[in-house]
Amino acid sequence: METTVDPFEKLAASGWHRVRAAGGFMSSSGPLWAAREGQGWVYGVWSTDAHLNPAGFVHGGLLATLVDHAISTVAWECAGRTPCVTVQLDAQFLAPVSPGVLIEARAHLVRRTASLLFMRGLLQVAGQEVLVAQALMKVHSRSPNPRQASAPPCI
Repeated sequence: METTVDPFEKLAASGWHRVRAAGGFMSSSGPLWAAREGQGWVYGVWSTDAHLNPAGFVHGGLLATLVDHAISTVAWECAGRTPCVTVQLDAQFLAPVSPGVLIEARAHLVRRTASLLFMRGLLQVAGQEVLVAQALMKVHSRSPNPRQASAPPCI
């Protein structure tokens, strides 16, 4: 008899933690997962049928949302946990993504000025790059929503 393993149980067993959504748009885009990777984090979404476009692949809007989340969270950390907003996001879709896979998101800082962060992001499935992105983030002096200003980036 074959046993089916719940993908969420498998993620949790391999060091991933489900991110507590602070509300807003990201709470409807997941569930979102995070795992420690060196000094930083890797974020992920397990793709399901709910994430698909009419062609049967993961919708590009979800992929853009996931990479923007990773970039924004890393930017927030780089800015001393000061709120940042996306001014520009350029994404190149390299390969289609099927349902039933973990989409991993990573980001890093390229350059910083007094009020801008130049960022790069990457989405991978099983080690294969499926999306690359560059973003320009604006650092704000305060948060428009005090509750979310203190929210941790994950778990």
